[in-house]
Amino acid sequence: MPALPRPAEPAPTAAGPAPIVIVGTGPVGMRVAAELLRRDPYCPIVLYGDEPWEPYQRVRLSALLMGEIGWSGVANPLALPGDHRVVQRHHCPVLAIDRERRRVRDAAGREQAYRALVLATGSRPHVPRIAGIERAGVYTFRDMSDVQRLMARSVRTRTTVVLGGGLLGIEAARALRRRRTDVVVVQHAGRLMNRHLDPPAAALLKRHVEGLGIRVVLADGVRDVLGGRAVEGVRLLSGSELACDTLVLATGIRPNIELALAAGLSVGRGIRVDDAMRTIDPAIYAVGECAEHRGQVIGLVAPGLEQAAVAAHRILGADARFEARMSPAQLKVVGLPVFSMGEVGDDENPSAHRAVVHARPGAGVHRRLVLARNRIVGAVAVGDWSELPRLQEAITHRRRLGPMQLWRFRREGVLWGDGNADAVADWPANATVCNCAGVTRAALTSAIARGCRTVEQLGASTSAGTVCGSCRPLLARLLGAQAPATPRAGTRAMAAVAASTLLLLALFIWPGPLPHDATVQGGWKPEVLWTDAVWKQASGYTLLAIAAGAIPLSLRKRWARLRVGDYGGWRLAHAGLGVAALVVVALHTGLHAGSHLNFWLLLCFLALTKLGSLAAAAVALEGVPSRWSRRARSVSTLLHIVCTWPLPPLLAFHVLSVYYF
Repeated sequence: MPALPRPAEPAPTAAGPAPIVIVGTGPVGMRVAAELLRRDPYCPIVLYGDEPWEPYQRVRLSALLMGEIGWSGVANPLALPGDHRVVQRHHCPVLAIDRERRRVRDAAGREQAYRALVLATGSRPHVPRIAGIERAGVYTFRDMSDVQRLMARSVRTRTTVVLGGGLLGIEAARALRRRRTDVVVVQHAGRLMNRHLDPPAAALLKRHVEGLGIRVVLADGVRDVLGGRAVEGVRLLSGSELACDTLVLATGIRPNIELALAAGLSVGRGIRVDDAMRTIDPAIYAVGECAEHRGQVIGLVAPGLEQAAVAAHRILGADARFEARMSPAQLKVVGLPVFSMGEVGDDENPSAHRAVVHARPGAGVHRRLVLARNRIVGAVAVGDWSELPRLQEAITHRRRLGPMQLWRFRREGVLWGDGNADAVADWPANATVCNCAGVTRAALTSAIARGCRTVEQLGASTSAGTVCGSCRPLLARLLGAQAPATPRAGTRAMAAVAASTLLLLALFIWPGPLPHDATVQGGWKPEVLWTDAVWKQASGYTLLAIAAGAIPLSLRKRWARLRVGDYGGWRLAHAGLGVAALVVVALHTGLHAGSHLNFWLLLCFLALTKLGSLAAAAVALEGVPSRWSRRARSVSTLLHIVCTWPLPPLLAFHVLSVYYF
């Protein structure tokens, strides 16, 4: 992989305007440069990086350490237009800032003038004060140099202890385990990823991690690093000892603020900035993990990229402000999908919140919603969940959730249940599709309207899919959604079923109950079907048989053992049985509503079939999708299911009254 930069291109001439200087070639610093060039392709820029590598995506380092990808999978080059005015100086730290003269001095002794200076200096690993931490065999896991050292070390290490059970520590443990190393993760907190996951979700993650052959030690820490010149083991706070020859530190980060501090800028945990990402010096900006905005240092990629866009816009004279929003942590931790957003961690106030949970531990699924006055303020999920983009939008805007939504969530684990979560084109306009770059569905749709036809073109236009790449399948789905919708097989038959059901239901209102004679003279008469006990018994048992046949058809979508054959065929059969049941009820009752228990039984059955017919009609409109048709199908299907529950007890009392009394 490239270790040193390509030759520097000619610097802007002295006669021209001073360039914009960017210190830092991480994802955020590179995004500042990309945004500047997007707005002004000939903007003069000088880009400084202190690492001996060309720019790369830090979030993909664990995959590189595992050997899943090569350098091309982590490289993050700057797309340069022709006749550009960009100078890249890699492996060349900036040592000092002269604010009065608006110049920086680099490690090569050069003084570089600037008209605007952007500090994207990032952060460094936190190294705790532990006795023996200076011994050989102790590593950090933060940048490309760390990955190089760990790759070399993995060839001869036998047992590794990873200190830290956050995302970085778990990913480091997985990568080293893949290289046939015995790995132990030591976590100070009582659960893994305690800032993002609740106890049940963390327990699922722990089970998954241990299933990979990684040992996990919770509620403990390292007191001493044992050995002579090199690491031979660690002594834990609990007093027990672990033998190992390698210790990897994944104990958090510290913002790089030394350059700003020496220049007299205001610093706290990070470099203090306002909503425009400006420091106390209006010509100097700070973005990413080194910046402190309203007392908060944000360590996630997506907000840093948003800060980069704000700084670039302000430098070029546009109006832009950074508003700290809840950022989701949507990750694949050791191959297990994990989602966390909002008020879910250790700082949650249990007295003001209530939780609604759907859990299937055997399937590795845990979903928890956090509500405040019936408004969703946070969520945790382990396992795949197609509604996550819509859920992010709901948490961001603190949407109110209704009782039926919560009932559906407890039962099925979904909030909307309209079956269209995978249709990215149907997501809300402000739903985030690419979390890393903060790209919404509306921005992607606009890019497609401008002519983007491939995932790569969408990435070049909006930056979606250019960081971790996990959203690329969603981009492909969105591109596919632009094709005209085609009706599914069976929709005409469902339309016929819906029309037949509505016709039969109309018979109970008009012309009303069928007349019958008091005598049976003159041969067989049709009223015998609803007046003679034998015929009524036969039609009653037929109705029970139809109901027994409809139940497994309705469970086909929810019970894995019944998922054979075509779903459309099962659905049509279920609807057909509904029509047959309505015919039998008409013959069983003679369209007489009855009274008391019989009246309520008939009313429940008619409501059940009426709502089923509306659901069938909505299905018939699948070929012409719209928000109205999806909503009608969702509501009618839900009410159809609700009306099913009173039917069995009413039917049981009806049978009991006939045979007992």
